[in-house]
Amino acid sequence: MTLRVAVIGSGPAGIYTAEALVKQAQEDVQVDVIERLPTPYGLVRYGVAPDHTSIKSIANYLRRVLELPEVRFLGGVTLGEHLSVEDLLASYDAVVYATGAMVDRKLGIPGEDLPGSVAATDFVNWYCGHPDVSASMFTLDSPEVAVIGVGNVAVDVVRVLAKTAEELSSTDVPHDVLERLGESQVKAIHMIGRRGPEHAKFTLKELRELGELANADVCVREDEAVVLGGDFPRQIRGNIDVLQSWAGRDPVGRPRRLDVRFWLRPVEILGTDRVEGLRLERTRLSEEGRVVGTGEFETIPVGMVLRSVGYQSVPLPGVPFDERSMTVPNEAGRIREREYVAGWLKRGPTGVIGTNKSDAAETVRTLLSDLSDPTGHDRLRSAPIDALLHERGVRPVTYDEWLAIEAAEGALAKSLGRGERVKLAGLEAMLRACRP
Repeated sequence: MTLRVAVIGSGPAGIYTAEALVKQAQEDVQVDVIERLPTPYGLVRYGVAPDHTSIKSIANYLRRVLELPEVRFLGGVTLGEHLSVEDLLASYDAVVYATGAMVDRKLGIPGEDLPGSVAATDFVNWYCGHPDVSASMFTLDSPEVAVIGVGNVAVDVVRVLAKTAEELSSTDVPHDVLERLGESQVKAIHMIGRRGPEHAKFTLKELRELGELANADVCVREDEAVVLGGDFPRQIRGNIDVLQSWAGRDPVGRPRRLDVRFWLRPVEILGTDRVEGLRLERTRLSEEGRVVGTGEFETIPVGMVLRSVGYQSVPLPGVPFDERSMTVPNEAGRIREREYVAGWLKRGPTGVIGTNKSDAAETVRTLLSDLSDPTGHDRLRSAPIDALLHERGVRPVTYDEWLAIEAAEGALAKSLGRGERVKLAGLEAMLRACRP
């Protein structure tokens, strides 16, 4: 009897889970990768910056998994709307949840809900063409913008803000978004970290890219770049060296300016009807290594604040969730009988894309071990998922239909004279492309 497994989510964690099931199973296996969007690949498509084409090439590997005969892609199907956990357990021998971490953590300061105070994930989704975010969501009409955070997502955001539309024209940025980037009034970008350069989370490669910006002067204050001793790992030492080489460097008059700031924490977002400024407090480390305020404040006149202080997962309907860790409680991927979890939803937003491969392999080992137990359930499935979806008027997007969307994006790029492809904006445009 064929082992049937549903994987909820088609990002790297979900697709690596499907691959591990095909490789590890000692019997026939059929894996349905169920995705709420009509497009696969998760953050590879909607999180990796458009100008990082080498990282986006991992989609070629993920594609090969979806093309395995044992794997099927079902797009446009939402857990909690079209299907319940009970439906899945009635149709499959096991279910693996791999929906990732989709929202930003909040700062928890006054004024955070003002218009113009936005999660960096929304901005990333905007320039990556995520169908949840309209191309009209952002109007870059403020001369100054603050990005809170000093990780790779923050670096991606400030790099996109600093570049010209011409520099991004060969990427897959949706055309309406590219036009808005071309109308940007941004002149100054402030990237702000609560701790010092030695605590920054960006990688050396990403940091160096900022120094290569043709359209922006990158500035670091000498007093904020000071690092007191310490035997730092090579990566951190490299970050420190680059930042200190920029410290005190005079701007050469490029159209935009990027100020990389350290030892500052946001305490209030100022404004009445929208963001008008950001109040910051100088920080230091206590003897216990905690960030504490010094009572010294400054205000910068920004019209937009983008918070990039970490991703977090959101609860899934009918699935246990720990509000403290913002993950699904599990033991080596096992949640409860026949239910499993993989990726950031399992362990939190840590590691790189490739980390999800070993993580998925662990979950699959647990799943297959459980289902090989002769005392386990007898795999009685009462409701084939295709019939259930048909009854509910749900027509999943197939893998071939996804390929039609991809082909339409290639044709659009050719018609616009823009690179290999340009993302279609919105669900309606995608569905028109695959179901004319």
